[in-house]
Amino acid sequence: MAIAFTKRAAEEVKKIIESQNLDPNTFVRTVIVGGGCSGMQYTLGFDTKYDPLVDARYEEDGVAIVADKKFALFLDGTKIDFVDTPSAKGFSIDNPKFPAGAGCAGCGH
Repeated sequence: MAIAFTKRAAEEVKKIIESQNLDPNTFVRTVIVGGGCSGMQYTLGFDTKYDPLVDARYEEDGVAIVADKKFALFLDGTKIDFVDTPSAKGFSIDNPKFPAGAGCAGCGH
């Protein structure tokens, strides 16, 4: 599986979909928007348009996540979690292939 939700993240996605009365066919779309010194940059959003010719679809704990097939190799092994601490609240993305701070070789990190 290329992309997976933790149980906590999947529960949070379900709560958002329900509380916002989104279409039952809504899924999370993951997009890589660039990289650099801080590593890969991602966006997460809700979507209902799925094209099996260009999209890869994964299911975890009853929640679907979709990414363009061109990103699948870069996202393989990625885990999406939800954190709620005094210092941070939101989704976090852990991609073991591209850890934070490993975006460019010339940065000296």
